[in-house]
Amino acid sequence: MNKGFKKLFITAALATAFSAPAMAEEFIKIGLGAPITGGSAAFGKQLLLGAEAAAEAINAKGGVHGKKIKIIQGDDACEPKQAVAVANRFVDQEKVDAVVGHFCSSSTIPASEIYDEANILNVTPASTNPRVTERDLTTLIRVCGRDDQQGEVDAQFIQENLKAKKIAVINDKDTYGVGVANATRDAAKKLGIDVVLEDGVTRGERDYNALVTKIKGADVDAVFFGGLYAEGGLLVKQLRQQGLTIPFVSVDGIADPAFVTAAGGPQFAEGTYMSFLRDPRTDPASKEVVEKLKEKGSDSAGFTLYSYAAVEAIAAALEANKDEKDGTKLAEWIKNNEIDTVLGRKGWDEKGDPKTNDFVVYIWDKEGNYVPIQ
Repeated sequence: MNKGFKKLFITAALATAFSAPAMAEEFIKIGLGAPITGGSAAFGKQLLLGAEAAAEAINAKGGVHGKKIKIIQGDDACEPKQAVAVANRFVDQEKVDAVVGHFCSSSTIPASEIYDEANILNVTPASTNPRVTERDLTTLIRVCGRDDQQGEVDAQFIQENLKAKKIAVINDKDTYGVGVANATRDAAKKLGIDVVLEDGVTRGERDYNALVTKIKGADVDAVFFGGLYAEGGLLVKQLRQQGLTIPFVSVDGIADPAFVTAAGGPQFAEGTYMSFLRDPRTDPASKEVVEKLKEKGSDSAGFTLYSYAAVEAIAAALEANKDEKDGTKLAEWIKNNEIDTVLGRKGWDEKGDPKTNDFVVYIWDKEGNYVPIQ
């Protein structure tokens, strides 16, 4: 190789090398904070499935201003300290443009403060504790409802449908479980229901027989449980094993087939009542998405479509505000605009909460499915 040609070759190679990064595809990076592992991993799977399905659908239509969405996973295991670590990684290392998550309110509350400080849009599809949107954070939006709304629905059902006069209220000692249990307790008391026993279980415990004995001794008409499926399933199983057949009422934290598994099968889970957001799978707006997921062998139950809608809301805000990355401005746009989502047309109030209360009551049937009570 002569010197002139060699010099030309090297120059061309260097030009190619230095231009490669500039030519690399640009992505809109959305962090997904969720319990990918741990006792709440079933819900993490729902959030991941929904977010990735939404990103795939949006990308297939050309993305947002020509940029494709990329979902960056962050496993918080529903542990506050781990959620903070995930949030810091999203902000400092991944440099995400927005965040979907987290699932547990106890994770969302500390993580959202980090996103707010970094001015990154944060949309939670599942955290229902009122404190999530009561802290004047300017970058936070919630797709789901609030525990105080859910508590009112539960209390009204306990009074009007179950005709219960005395109840036990149990929680899982976590931010979410305590919050929704307290909301239901307060709403029940306003309706004249006597809350004769309040107690809690610890996540991960396997023996609730002492608590079951307490509940039996309290002679209540129904048991309300605020918490997640692992503890809820085990509690209802041990109640039934000790012969206690009174109604068991719980919340959206058990909205996964894993509840039936934790309960030891449909023979124990059957008849359990559960408040949850209206099933978006019955909405015409979700039909195409539900069918596509079904074709791939995936279920769109639980919070799957709420996570899908969270990505849609982020994409809509970015589409309407080209090159805008300011989380406060993006959140403000969402609050001031209605958005067509897989959940239907959605609007938000000044706190970032949905304007409508979509909680309804379901019952788990003998097939291990939850169906709405008509």
